[in-house]
Amino acid sequence: MQNFIFDIDGTLIDTEKMYIKPLYDVLVKRGYDITYDQAAATFGITALDALKRLNVTDQDAVMAEWNQLIPNYAKYLKVYAGIPESLAELKQTKKLAIATSKVRSEFERDFTPIGINHYFNEVVTSDEVAAGKPAPDMILKGMEKLNGVPETTVYVGDTLYDMQAAHSANVAFALAGWRTAADENFKKADYVLEQPKDLLGL
Repeated sequence: MQNFIFDIDGTLIDTEKMYIKPLYDVLVKRGYDITYDQAAATFGITALDALKRLNVTDQDAVMAEWNQLIPNYAKYLKVYAGIPESLAELKQTKKLAIATSKVRSEFERDFTPIGINHYFNEVVTSDEVAAGKPAPDMILKGMEKLNGVPETTVYVGDTLYDMQAAHSANVAFALAGWRTAADENFKKADYVLEQPKDLLGL
């Protein structure tokens, strides 16, 4: 593989609690009959798509309150062990990009301060494309920015949405096994990575 395109949340950094806990808290406060697991099942898609899937009617108000609360949960964010070292080694010989469900403002707010942006040649955020995952748009845009082709490109992610998007873009999918178990849902994953350093073997 020559081109590595990465999801962010659940792949490079652990952010589930940072995003889902405030969403869950906002919805419960507003009277929605919802469980944490139901909210967590939307992890990995755009915030707007998440609200649609949860049948949220007052989307603008919930989105505003949710975004306001997220920084209060930043203590839950962490970079997965081994990610910076693996990216540094990959960067020496490969081209790296991000294709994330975050919009650009969310990317700048939540990812840029972590300090690993410099490993990536290109970034694609969901507001650059017509449709978010599981549509292939972001991965196709990432390949375009890297001047890559499907045969030498892999998308690294942690959700079914990631795998569906990768295969719709006709690129290989590598499961971030440090976050997601390779159960029956991921039988069609092209690669299962147990730890970040396994990226170096692709």
